[in-house]
Amino acid sequence: MVLVMDATPRLREQACFALYTASRAVIGLYRPMLDRLGLTYPQFLVLMALWESDGLTVTELGDELQLDSGTVSPLLKRLEAGGFVERRRESDDERRVTVHLTEAGAALESRGCEITQVVGEASGMSYGELIALRDKLNEFTAAIHDRQSTTE
Repeated sequence: MVLVMDATPRLREQACFALYTASRAVIGLYRPMLDRLGLTYPQFLVLMALWESDGLTVTELGDELQLDSGTVSPLLKRLEAGGFVERRRESDDERRVTVHLTEAGAALESRGCEITQVVGEASGMSYGELIALRDKLNEFTAAIHDRQSTTE
């Protein structure tokens, strides 16, 4: 399917602008709740990944969050300074670093569930609608990534 535009694109008609403003709105809703925990949104995402699977390598975390190591490392450094995670070098391969939740980091999981619930409720959408939106956004992102890989 090819999108053909017959006029100058209008800002509010652009899917990219809608995605941008939706992202800013969601992160803005998270911000005060995360501020109370001493976290930024990207740090919260790291914790969410670790709540799912503690002990990921730095590379695995980057892959999961779709971030490069230059972005993940400072996030981990701040989370470690806050007492939420600890990085451990593997004894058999010191180049390999795994990230583990501390007791304080693990204890935040129940608060994380509460926070995501608030955001879901604020959307005014049903659970099914949110799942459908998530799936559509994942399809959209995959298509963009596929396009980028063919044009590089």
